[in-house]
Amino acid sequence: MRRSPLLIALVCCLFGFAQEKKNPTKYTLDASPFYGSILLHNSDIAHLITSHPGGVILGLNKKHFGSEEWEADFNYPDTGYTFIYQNMNNPTLGEHFGVYAHYNFYFFKRNLQFRIGQGIAYNTNPYDRETNFRNSAYGSHLLSSTMAIVNFHKENLVSGLGLKTGISLIHYSNANFKAPNTSTNTFAFNLGVVYDLNHKEEIDFKSYEKNDVTEPITFNGVIRTGLNEGDVVGSGQYGFLVLSAYADKRVGRKSALQFGGDFFLSYFLKELIRFQSNSFPEMMVDGNTDFKRVGLFVGHELFINKLSLITQLGYYVYYPFDFEGRVYNRIGLKRYFGDKFFGSVTLKAHSAAAEAVEFGIGIRL
Repeated sequence: MRRSPLLIALVCCLFGFAQEKKNPTKYTLDASPFYGSILLHNSDIAHLITSHPGGVILGLNKKHFGSEEWEADFNYPDTGYTFIYQNMNNPTLGEHFGVYAHYNFYFFKRNLQFRIGQGIAYNTNPYDRETNFRNSAYGSHLLSSTMAIVNFHKENLVSGLGLKTGISLIHYSNANFKAPNTSTNTFAFNLGVVYDLNHKEEIDFKSYEKNDVTEPITFNGVIRTGLNEGDVVGSGQYGFLVLSAYADKRVGRKSALQFGGDFFLSYFLKELIRFQSNSFPEMMVDGNTDFKRVGLFVGHELFINKLSLITQLGYYVYYPFDFEGRVYNRIGLKRYFGDKFFGSVTLKAHSAAAEAVEFGIGIRL
């Protein structure tokens, strides 16, 4: 499996912004051309790094001033949407058109802006065994894409117009939904402008008294599923099922710690075992090897109102077939619906090698 996105396609659009009805209305627009390089994260894409990609980043941002308490907890971030056009300047890799949902977080008296976004991108020239067999990076037109941007950011310098400049990291991958999936990471420099559509309107930030959040140990159950494909191109897409149970303990306003276990039914592994046992006898793989796995994990949950970011690190305690090592990790987003039920979209990987995007539903008791 190859490298994959930090976070999962269109997650923020689905989960992140259904929570902002009460905020004062104040918007900004930004536009930043960029120019950079493809990072050599995997030797399999060395033949694809022939030029410097460039493009433009366009953003629409909604400012938050503390209408809800979570906004003050995170130093009054922006929520918004980004469009990125990127020309890879390599005909094998083609061009990207991506749409994202994002958060802007502010530091150092709001002069430093950190934008993190997740979305979906359309690639114009993915792998094709006859017409584009050299493209080992993208196996499909639609890709999950993650962006992270750090900018020196100064708004409303002259009549609502401001400046921003910094560095960007843009990742494209389909998270092994379809092989091949070596993926690319673009590191770029950007310089642009920002315009405050409501620059004549002044809104004060609202502060809150900080109170600790305490909860007893809580138990969770999650069912996750999806489709993925092994590294062998053309081996086919297979469904999978993951059953997870874990306990969590709130340790503050923003965080909870987790401990639990996963049971994996990954049918692409069943096909991989069959393929290796029949086609590569020197690998000494028994065709009757069990494809099921069981893991234990520790994790962390960061709460942002009804949305939360989860990170987990696991170890297979039942591991009959060797695939990518015993250690695995998971990162993704949850969206709570009421006090008990939630939906989630997560990326399960082994270090930076993606295995699958998991769509889940769960309950917190």
